[in-house]
Amino acid sequence: MASGGSAIRGSRVGAGPMGEQDRGFHAERVAISYWDAMGNETVRYFAADLPEDEIPEVIDSPSTGLPAGRDKENPPQVAKNEPYKTHLAYVKERRTPEEAVSLLDEALQKLRSSEGRG
Repeated sequence: MASGGSAIRGSRVGAGPMGEQDRGFHAERVAISYWDAMGNETVRYFAADLPEDEIPEVIDSPSTGLPAGRDKENPPQVAKNEPYKTHLAYVKERRTPEEAVSLLDEALQKLRSSEGRG
């Protein structure tokens, strides 16, 4: 027993033919190829009237996440990532060991004098 509804399943009411002429004007476009360090090619499409300086030189490759450039023979290399630094690492960059000892002694003296241990 069939339930009521459209005779063509999955079509919406008022749907007409699906030809290119019914989809509107197709803008001219250019295909730009990008390559990553592993040799993978990614093609991106841009409007044909887009100025050259607005087309990116480097993109992120969707397959590897590596940077991909427009020169197949010389793809961009991965920039070396700096490891995460702790707060202590930054402090050690700004202070010499002698300064650290001096600051620690000063802080201990303040703490002891506030507790009455002089």
